Amino acid sequence: MRLFSRGVAVILSVIACGAQANVLANAANDHIKAKIESTLQWEVNAIADSPVRGLVQVSTENGLFYVSADGTYILQAKIYNLDEEMRNETEIALADMRIEGLKQFDHSYIEFKAKREKYVVTVFTDTTCGYCRKLHEQVGAYNDAGITVRYLAYPRAGLNSPTYRQMVNVWCAADPKDAMTSAKNGETVVAANCSNDIAKQFQFGRSIGVNGTPNIILSNGTIIPGYQPPEQLLAVLQDIAG
Repeated sequence: MRLFSRGVAVILSVIACGAQANVLANAANDHIKAKIESTLQWEVNAIADSPVRGLVQVSTENGLFYVSADGTYILQAKIYNLDEEMRNETEIALADMRIEGLKQFDHSYIEFKAKREKYVVTVFTDTTCGYCRKLHEQVGAYNDAGITVRYLAYPRAGLNSPTYRQMVNVWCAADPKDAMTSAKNGETVVAANCSNDIAKQFQFGRSIGVNGTPNIILSNGTIIPGYQPPEQLLAVLQDIAG
């Protein structure tokens, strides 16, 4: 009975220590969040452990950063693991964020679906971007290769720009796919208003490393900055699929 009681006491002690550690960690994270939001006026989306002792990983509206545990220093950097053949730990973290974050837009992207779909890519686009227009001119070729293209909005000039207004017109059109094609052909799209996620899409893009258009996100969370011809994109997708 005494042995049983001692065992229970040890277990309870371990649980109490673990709970105390969680409380301290949460308090430290709250301090870091408050300091970033008050000092930099940035929205903090999440705080997590980083691969480096003494640094925490902070996801913000302006991207991924590393912050010292006491909240004094902030770094914008990539962390590579020397023991794992220079594995990019920062990119792994961002890829996970992209995969998870894209789920919130399942009902708000504009999709050009392949009839014989093998792959799905998400493209952050701007209707005034030259290479975005070039990509869209070939959307049929992507589809023929089995690649479904899903568009999210990223007006490069920001949320107070004419491009943002044009993209609202596209997303709110009676036929958004047709409106997307018209806009990328340089045609005027009829003004329209509706509840839309364009600002949210733009802000999400900034938070996961999008800084231009087109940016292509693959199913594994990898991001490809810039235009990729259909045959090149297909080769990349086939390589990832193995």
